[in-house]
Amino acid sequence: MAEQSALRFLGSWKLDPASSKYQQGDAPLSGTYAISAEGETLVFDMAWQDASGQDQTARFSGKPDGVAAPFPNTDLIDRIAIKAESNSEIAIAAYLGDEMLMRTSHILIDEQTMRVVQTVYLPDGTSPSNRSVYYRRGPGEIPS
Repeated sequence: MAEQSALRFLGSWKLDPASSKYQQGDAPLSGTYAISAEGETLVFDMAWQDASGQDQTARFSGKPDGVAAPFPNTDLIDRIAIKAESNSEIAIAAYLGDEMLMRTSHILIDEQTMRVVQTVYLPDGTSPSNRSVYYRRGPGEIPS
């Protein structure tokens, strides 16, 4: 089973578009997150409608142990590390070589509310952040 502190994040989440504050790019019109566990691995499934109305999806997975693991099929990054920082935060870092290019924090505000903060580290030294809030979908049960 995935690390105990990550279990509070499991479930389906729906974006509150009005909460989005983007410093880089345009905020999505809508979106969902599904976080599940497969053994010791956390699986993140995302779907969103971008600002132009196009549907997008992404999926990735890894152990929440903080160890950077290979991330295939893209030239933008080559490894990701997922870490359960606490029982209220999961951090994901993306690397190209030894350089961290992006960090995303998933922070539980309460059992029904998750804030997602994605910070990109640009070559010019700036680090814009995109912030969004997601609400738990369904009956709100917390996995045990």
